[in-house]
Amino acid sequence: MFVDFNEMPDSSRVWIYQANREFTEAEISEIETKLEEFVTKWVRHGDDLKGSYTIKYNQFIVLAVDESFNNVSGCSIDSSVNAMKQIEQAFQVDLMNKMNITFKVGENINLLSLADFQNYAKEGKITSETIVFNNMVQTKKAFETEWEIEASKSWHQRFIPSKVS
Repeated sequence: MFVDFNEMPDSSRVWIYQANREFTEAEISEIETKLEEFVTKWVRHGDDLKGSYTIKYNQFIVLAVDESFNNVSGCSIDSSVNAMKQIEQAFQVDLMNKMNITFKVGENINLLSLADFQNYAKEGKITSETIVFNNMVQTKKAFETEWEIEASKSWHQRFIPSKVS
């Protein structure tokens, strides 16, 4: 059962899929159609799931499910991963690489491998104030408040050198 993302409860479980490039407007239109079709038919052992999605910065797909309506199962999570893999194939994009890190410089979204992110941090190109995307958040509320956040307030902090006085 598809519901507008803004109507999903704060406790809804989320999964964030980060693309290795921005989607075009035409791609976004197609992806939205595919996601709405998927979420409309998304079930757990035959029971409807109440779900939604949003696309942020033309690069992040956020899938949500209201577990107060019905809990997801391993099979329903697998079906969502398969839907993302189909999007990957259709649009020649990588959504599954958890070793890519994204951060903002001004309004620009930058993507680096974890190793390059660590090097940028060592070189001072990324600081504790740098806005990073914490794709590990698990609820809609956390997505809205802790996803786009300073590196000092995220797991990314471990890569930022401590200032020595």
